[in-house]
Amino acid sequence: FYYLSELTKVIRERKRTLPEGSYVASLLKKGRVGILKKIGEEAFETALASLTRRRSRLISELADLWFHILVLMAAEGVSLEDVLKELKRRKGKRRKTG
Repeated sequence: FYYLSELTKVIRERKRTLPEGSYVASLLKKGRVGILKKIGEEAFETALASLTRRRSRLISELADLWFHILVLMAAEGVSLEDVLKELKRRKGKRRKTG
């Protein structure tokens, strides 16, 4: 969790300063739709990696997906704590399946 927190701080700083040459800044400049497209791409690649049963590839794709989700969270002003509170709230509750 510590590293996610530190990474979140870096992403927030890049959002604030939008430094030239920063991948995070370039994503943020594309706006919500650009970030969402990247998340969709990474989610698809994660699913494919799982299907191929290549653990190292799956881990790599999961890291990419998490990273892009963290960028979206920063863009939307959602903190790790917000998400963790929601997960804690759900503990022990049954979720509807579609």
